[in-house]
Amino acid sequence: QLQLVESGGGLVQPGGSLRLSCVASGSLDYYAMSWFRQAPGKEREGIACITRSGGSTDYADSVKGRFTISRDNTKNTLYLQMNSLKVEDTASYYCAADRRLVQGMCSRTWTYDYWGQGIQVTVSS
Repeated sequence: QLQLVESGGGLVQPGGSLRLSCVASGSLDYYAMSWFRQAPGKEREGIACITRSGGSTDYADSVKGRFTISRDNTKNTLYLQMNSLKVEDTASYYCAADRRLVQGMCSRTWTYDYWGQGIQVTVSS
């Protein structure tokens, strides 16, 4: 099975930036990818997704304009650039992969097949 490992989380002040990375154990060429997050006491939220080759993306309204999802398939890596961070962005962040037969689609609501272990992002002054 595909293994995913997130890194780059930590503590940051409001207004700051972080970049999360998700490194896969194998090729991501045939996987649509997403970032999810879950804050204590809240449901898991799909915040961004990206198609197999990176041609299309989709964002939740809560992060649109502040977060950018990207991928480098040559490095088997998914990224999430987070800018203008807010206290309400505090959560555990997860990357997820879903094998797709065709290029050109992604979804923030799919039940993804493979998940990372999660990494904590805390935004606090």
